[in-house]
Amino acid sequence: MKPPGPASVVEISSTAHPLRLFLRVLGPAYLVAVGYMDPGNWATDLAAGSSFGYQLLWVVAISSLMALLLQSLCCRLGIATGLDLAQACRRYLPEYWRIPLWLLAEGAIVACDLAELVGSAIALQLLFHLPLPWGVALTALDTLVLLSLQQFGIRRLEALVIALVLLVGACFAVELWLLQPQWGEVAAGFIPQAAHLSNSKQLYLAAGILGATVMPHNLYLHSSLVQSRHWSAHPKARPWALRYSSLDAALALGFAFLVNASILVVAGGSFHGRGLPPVTDLSEAYRLLTPLLGSGLASVLFGVALLAAGQSSTLTATMAGQVVMEGFLNLRLPDWQRRLLTRGLALIPALATVLLLGDQATNQLLVLSQVVLSLQLPFAVIPLVWFCGRRGLMGELQAPPWLLGLAWACAALIVLINGSLLLALARGH
Repeated sequence: MKPPGPASVVEISSTAHPLRLFLRVLGPAYLVAVGYMDPGNWATDLAAGSSFGYQLLWVVAISSLMALLLQSLCCRLGIATGLDLAQACRRYLPEYWRIPLWLLAEGAIVACDLAELVGSAIALQLLFHLPLPWGVALTALDTLVLLSLQQFGIRRLEALVIALVLLVGACFAVELWLLQPQWGEVAAGFIPQAAHLSNSKQLYLAAGILGATVMPHNLYLHSSLVQSRHWSAHPKARPWALRYSSLDAALALGFAFLVNASILVVAGGSFHGRGLPPVTDLSEAYRLLTPLLGSGLASVLFGVALLAAGQSSTLTATMAGQVVMEGFLNLRLPDWQRRLLTRGLALIPALATVLLLGDQATNQLLVLSQVVLSLQLPFAVIPLVWFCGRRGLMGELQAPPWLLGLAWACAALIVLINGSLLLALARGH
């Protein structure tokens, strides 16, 4: 995204000290990373942990590595071409692909916003006893306040998001300290076990984890945000920009991975194997954490972290929506209009679910939204990998063969998991 005004650009001197360079580059990846720890992630990790213990931790790890690889390609595309992924699709793909890809990207953003809306509403209910329908309605306006910070510059917006991300991480650090899990069993959960996916429920949750971790709208957003750094003229400016931006992504997504793994570990250690039915509802998890961990602080931190995750990730979903609309259609709406459009489309299924099916259906809606994201992911990943392999487009920053090989392998794995899921659903599992 390239919003007008000098406050949207961070000037970087190529001759500055490496540490100062990195501190100036630091930021865009955290705006992306919040999408990897949104309430949709919470729902899938909670369902996976309470149902199967630590067995699916390896899916979280592999999904996080795939996310890092793909986000690094986004940095490469944005720095090499000066285009974000949506703009590149409009310019270099056949015309008949433009509208379908735009609609799929918008669908992913609405699915993501649906998860953030429901998650924030649940957090308000847990912390302040606000009825869920009222919380859902209130979240239609919440992010307008956060978006107003954009007028103070991209750095202040990044600082706010980093603070919210650190708050979520601190809450789960305390949760793990209260839980004291068996770390040997946790480590065993990171060993890949393809046999686990023979179970249709595990396959469904694995697809949900994939969709919650490798989010299609983040690919569009990161390729735009990386351009908020303007490097002074230097022969090595672009390679340096790529190197520092990739390091920024590695740190931010590494932190997001720790948060996601912590959610699954807390769920697995607290709820699995205790003679309880699987705890797949965020509200139920909030109520059970206090008696199981022996401290009321556990539940309060769970609610605070959920609210912080929902608020920070809904902000970046709005920014991604602006990037997608401007990139594919060359159309830019004021931020408040774009926010209300996205949130309005997400409000319909959220309110319908709460009013018709009750509060208990919200977690199933959260997991379903992440599976929808997974199904839409190939339509962003495949163009991204293809662009990064084109020498004429990327120049000296063309992805090397080993990186392209890994990227195409990721794309194939995503298609395979989604195809297996669709096949299982078609068979009625």
